[in-house]
Amino acid sequence: MKMIQKWFLLTMLAIIASLAFYACSRNAKSGNSANTAQLQISLTDSPFPDAKEVWVDIKQIEIIMSDTSNPLILNGTHPGLYNLLNFTNGKDTLLADATIPPGTISQIRLILGDNNYIVTSDGSKISLKTPSGQESGLKVQVHQEVSGGILYRLKLDFDAGRSIVKAGNSGNYLLKPVLRIISLVPSGGDIKGVVVPDSVRTAILAIMGTDTIASTFTDTTNGNYLFKDVPAGNYSLVYIPVDTAFSTFTGAASVTLGQITTVDTVKLQHH
Repeated sequence: MKMIQKWFLLTMLAIIASLAFYACSRNAKSGNSANTAQLQISLTDSPFPDAKEVWVDIKQIEIIMSDTSNPLILNGTHPGLYNLLNFTNGKDTLLADATIPPGTISQIRLILGDNNYIVTSDGSKISLKTPSGQESGLKVQVHQEVSGGILYRLKLDFDAGRSIVKAGNSGNYLLKPVLRIISLVPSGGDIKGVVVPDSVRTAILAIMGTDTIASTFTDTTNGNYLFKDVPAGNYSLVYIPVDTAFSTFTGAASVTLGQITTVDTVKLQHH
């Protein structure tokens, strides 16, 4: 019977390990660090009836933190041509997924290129001229504090209907961008803790109700573990040591939106 139990436990740990590898890979891409915040910027738009397509040429995105006047170029920006009318009625697209320092974001800037145009209902392509210089970017005031280790999702509305202005009877159109922030909120919370002895690799499951929301392993250096960006709520934490000479342990954690929950150190016990 003990051999069957051990085989079952090792099988479960193998499954957990594959899940944890995926979670760790995802966190690594997301800039998993308590010393930085993660900022995702999505673009949406309201309907614009006078054109079939409205294309804007986004080159890069910058932010200004309150403690400096120097712009910070976001390291995860997706430059390119975007048809704003693809993002109406609640649809959006991810413009940037970047790591930024903690602090207060005072301003966001979209830097546009020269290839901005509309396609009219009869299929004509008309370039959009931008009266103001594009070097300094399209500025949106933010004044939002961000904390390290937290993922923030910002939704930006590029209002095509108000941004495109017909220049008298010339047939030309001007691009006078109107941008506004729809929302900027933390998407979840983090759980972090330590398991000792740190020489024993331990799998941890974060369970809400009957659902396993996330899984991870302690690291091999000091027994630390981190669940990043999990939904707010109450969790059971199940600790399963790889070394079956140690007993499993069940703890608890309460996660608050945008906060880091630090769990008391778990001390593994021998059977």
